[in-house]
Amino acid sequence: MPDWEPHGLRFTCTRCSNCCRHESGYVFLSEEDISRFSEGLSLDRRSFLDAYCKQVDLGLVRRISLKEQENFDCVFFIDGRCSVYPIRPLQCRSYPFWPSVVASREAWDAESSHCPGINIGRRHSNETVLDWLIRRREEPLVEE
Repeated sequence: MPDWEPHGLRFTCTRCSNCCRHESGYVFLSEEDISRFSEGLSLDRRSFLDAYCKQVDLGLVRRISLKEQENFDCVFFIDGRCSVYPIRPLQCRSYPFWPSVVASREAWDAESSHCPGINIGRRHSNETVLDWLIRRREEPLVEE
């Protein structure tokens, strides 16, 4: 929880899609994400992983991430929008309330240079931010 901002954090998604495209990155998945995708796309686990995911070697651990298109857009960013929005991964649903982003005012403001929705719009209470942080901790990422 951001102890540096006692009244919560302002954020409203502007649908700019900066977090979904243009730059390479990883969308790491939890078992819950994989189950939600498999069910939502009517695929068994193995078929979903083979079609839409890749293993990422991080040195001490290997994690499962969504694939990217050649232009670095998320594999599910199609026709200018997220084609799986209702079942998008926790990493996407919880943005920008990630531990590294809410760690300090400096980190939050630095992230705003990539995300025009930070510091505008509705205020999210510290309890809401904490709920996202807890949820991310309780839904561990898949290690393969």
